[in-house]
Amino acid sequence: MSYPVVAADPGVTRQILAEAEPLMVVAFRFEEGAEGKLHDHPHVQSTYVESGKFRFHLDGQDHDLAAGDSLIIPSGARHGCVCMAAGTLIDTFTPRRDDFL
Repeated sequence: MSYPVVAADPGVTRQILAEAEPLMVVAFRFEEGAEGKLHDHPHVQSTYVESGKFRFHLDGQDHDLAAGDSLIIPSGARHGCVCMAAGTLIDTFTPRRDDFL
């Protein structure tokens, strides 16, 4: 199944790659300087940097990630990122983010 590319934040697009009730895989594509605004949600999230460079803010700490790096974002953790070099994040959520459907 093919899902549409949608605007997420200024300079950021989101595309669902696969989904089922217990799990969802999403590609986020960022222009340099674009931000994933600080937020939290009840889902556990893993983030894999497919390309580019990002500074993640996670529960009061900053983490610089580049292609091949990943991190886990616990349920309820306040997080966001700034794109330092244009790239793509592959995020998985458990359970599925129904608000993305």
